[in-house]
Amino acid sequence: MKIRVPFVAALLICTIFTAKSGLSQAVYEDERYVPETDPLVLKKLDEWQNLKFGLLMHWGAYSQWGIVESWSICPEEYGWCERKKGSNPDNYFAYKKEYENLRKTFNPVKFDPNKWAKAAKNAGMKYVVFTTKHHDGFSMFDSKYTDYKITDSKTPFSTHPKANITKEIFASFREQGLWAGAYFSKPDWHMPSYWDPYYPPRDRNVNYEPEANPEKWQEYVDFTHNQILELLTDYGNVDILWLDGGWVAKKPNSAISSWYDRQLKNNESGYLKYRNINQDIKMDELVKKARVKQPGLIVVDRAVHGKNQNYLTPENRVPEKPLPYPWESCIIAGGGWSYTFNAEYMSGREAIHTLVDIVAKGGNLLLNIAPSPEGEWDEGAYKLLEEIGKWMDINSEAIYGTRAMAPYKFDNICVTSKPDGTVYLIYLVDKGQNSLPSEINFSGFKSSRNVRAKLLESNTRLKCSTTKDGLTIKIPDNLKSKLLKTNAFTIQLK
Repeated sequence: MKIRVPFVAALLICTIFTAKSGLSQAVYEDERYVPETDPLVLKKLDEWQNLKFGLLMHWGAYSQWGIVESWSICPEEYGWCERKKGSNPDNYFAYKKEYENLRKTFNPVKFDPNKWAKAAKNAGMKYVVFTTKHHDGFSMFDSKYTDYKITDSKTPFSTHPKANITKEIFASFREQGLWAGAYFSKPDWHMPSYWDPYYPPRDRNVNYEPEANPEKWQEYVDFTHNQILELLTDYGNVDILWLDGGWVAKKPNSAISSWYDRQLKNNESGYLKYRNINQDIKMDELVKKARVKQPGLIVVDRAVHGKNQNYLTPENRVPEKPLPYPWESCIIAGGGWSYTFNAEYMSGREAIHTLVDIVAKGGNLLLNIAPSPEGEWDEGAYKLLEEIGKWMDINSEAIYGTRAMAPYKFDNICVTSKPDGTVYLIYLVDKGQNSLPSEINFSGFKSSRNVRAKLLESNTRLKCSTTKDGLTIKIPDNLKSKLLKTNAFTIQLK
């Protein structure tokens, strides 16, 4: 997550970090899934799976330093997240104090969520997930349970008419027809009932033994519940509660513990060392209260095995195969999760191919864009979304409302399908590609009716014929030069 990291390199770096911090992410392809039973949630989850494309935004006072969000104040993470900002980065306690004082200079006066929401809508995004609070504990909403927040008088932006940033973001995106999702960190490294100042912090976990200090831990549980219920009471319709910090969870029983041992036996992140700390946040109780406030609420208790993880979230990676449960890959668009000065963004081609690959495997793409300290997006982010939007204007019917269909992908062609039997072949055009085949052979495809093939790019009918092996579709020579100029083109089979 350094300055000007090319996208592919950044993806590799973040994948390595994901493996090292395995606490927050599990081995997704093999993770067990506990299905939801609430009919309202099941309906909402089915609707969410049709949306396919969303926006994630990491934003906080830390954006002023252009550093990784929160992690530099956690002693355990110094190996990959060195302290390089501030006047005395070698002194941990001086650094943490200076980090927390970033609130006193955080004044994003160019904040215009309407502009972001319009750009997201035009790109084809259907929902937003915003970091209402990351691990550092700085609340980007007007919480009455802490003064470490964007609306406190110590923060200069508190006098701005749009000071309650979360409320403004949710309102702007809802106005454009997008769903609202609240990212919320279960650990809070600012709260004395989580990191007790009497003890030095050791790692990302609570720094005392909750079972030996039940009153202090209950204070933290109450604080967490109260903040989340605030978000679900005072901020309009919230569709998704996206909880991070999977180490804050009830100590697993012996069967699950044995399963984690098998999944993470080679993990060196420290999770196995510390996961026996019982950080029971009373999630079942919280979810029940949350759905009284927001019936049908989708809850994503990330990396915590159980019924409160309504969908899974592979981080900065795309699974190699379709997954047998609802899932969403959260992917960095450029730089890091948080704002990176002079960030390089992925190309429109990379983003479109990533979206198509994920959708063909049955997942959703949650693309992360990080606002600047002034409250703006980089021009590179707008250009990226504009290019995606132009492609979606033509090809979105092959994305929205589709489901995975075997063989999912063959050669460089991804397959999606609709419940009415319509099938889409999305041909991914590689950078620098200078030729196209004269026919596409869709092996194994069978239909009891005559099949009509149409190119969405030009609304042109294509000749096709059934064979004993499947379906053959002709690509006319006079269309090839135009198709080679696209990032991807779609053939509709109906």
